[in-house]
Amino acid sequence: MPKISDKKREDRRQQILEAALACFSEDGFHQTGMADIVKRSGLSHGAVYLYFQSKDDLIEALADDRHRREAVLNSVAQGSGDPIEGLHALVRVYAQWLTDPAGEARRRVGIHGWAEALRNRRVRTSVVEGIDMPRALIVALVERAQHDGLIKRDLGADAIARVLVAIFQGFVLQKCWGEDFDVAACMATVTGVIDGFRTTKPDIKRRTRT
Repeated sequence: MPKISDKKREDRRQQILEAALACFSEDGFHQTGMADIVKRSGLSHGAVYLYFQSKDDLIEALADDRHRREAVLNSVAQGSGDPIEGLHALVRVYAQWLTDPAGEARRRVGIHGWAEALRNRRVRTSVVEGIDMPRALIVALVERAQHDGLIKRDLGADAIARVLVAIFQGFVLQKCWGEDFDVAACMATVTGVIDGFRTTKPDIKRRTRT
């Protein structure tokens, strides 16, 4: 078998992942077979199985790809010197992802992953890792804010993080169900929720100017 370049190898891998993403998004995990993915990819069975031995391998690879994308989003919040602003930045970047038409397939596959996690331990591990990433970041931001006296200390950082993650998960479900709602208005409400954790009332005029 002739050697191929690293770029060509990665291109083929992405080609297979994009095919799997499209199939899983349309028909879910159980209604999609490896043969469907092979056909969608335009490659041979041998070429596909050279990279992925099973659907579980593909599901895990797609989850890893999503984690890398989310890490980039989370870095925006991590770069803020003000932990409160970091929380608001996190809301903004996830709102952009929520409204991005190009992310629809990934949002749908993410929901299929939540369901599959109920029966597949391997998928559950990957799903939980993906959720733990933004949750841990929120916990860190909240703890920083509490240390600086910006957020009430009688509120648990982990509890705040789980509430905010749950809110966003609910928005993902509603979006994938095709519900027509004002994302900007909802994000403004989430901002109000975050400000409700604060020890002092925020300067709304200052924020509006910035």
